[in-house]
Amino acid sequence: MHLDMEYQQDTLLARLGGELDLGVADQLRKALDNQLTEKKIKYLILNLSRVTFIDSSGLGVILGRYKRLVHSGGKVILVGAQPQVKRILELSGLLQIMEDYPDENQALSKIV
Repeated sequence: MHLDMEYQQDTLLARLGGELDLGVADQLRKALDNQLTEKKIKYLILNLSRVTFIDSSGLGVILGRYKRLVHSGGKVILVGAQPQVKRILELSGLLQIMEDYPDENQALSKIV
């Protein structure tokens, strides 16, 4: 898994890559939670354009951050999921509760 994070005001932009599975889910959860705790983050944008696979543990990490941010008035936005990953997001129901955009610029324009 690759993870690159960038801050823009109250937004954390996390660019993910590789496989989001049981082997990396705990590492990803800790990295995101550390940043959400340290900074005053209201919006989490997850760029999934380089994610090649996601399983239930990866979905769980995303859902957990969603619950945490929604509880405090924020939201999670998904960006650029590849067709095979997007299909899993659709089947899991995450796309019914989270916004999905084709690129970071569109996602950022919706929260500003």
